Amino acid sequence: MTIPAVDASPTTSLYTQAPVDPSSRTQAMDGELFLKLLVTQLTNQDPSSPMDTNEMIAQTTQLAMMEQLTALSDTGAESFALSMRQAAAALVGRSASYEDTAGATITGVVTRVSFDGPIPQVTIGGKDVPLDSVTAIAA
Repeated sequence: MTIPAVDASPTTSLYTQAPVDPSSRTQAMDGELFLKLLVTQLTNQDPSSPMDTNEMIAQTTQLAMMEQLTALSDTGAESFALSMRQAAAALVGRSASYEDTAGATITGVVTRVSFDGPIPQVTIGGKDVPLDSVTAIAA
């Protein structure tokens, strides 16, 4: 009797999967999922003791609050990104310092700002540096 070989694929292991972004996990539980759960709860309820109307209203209110908190969170993130862009743009023409990979402090004039990535990049002395790596600013 032959035994078939077992193929160990990396996607089946808990430890080899790519980490999941926490924000994507929370976004998966949206209003649509909540409504599906509510409909399932209503269709499977005991006919002799139906769901209390107050409970249903409370759950619907929780859904509305969750959606508003999500919208508020998105607005806060957009506001922070705009603040970073404004701060980076204000650095053009000013002297700024940053630490390179060797730990040496490099100082130069900010000549350019790029908004290509999630963090604005400022060009100091011909080198692109993330805004959050700038350690000092002078007039």
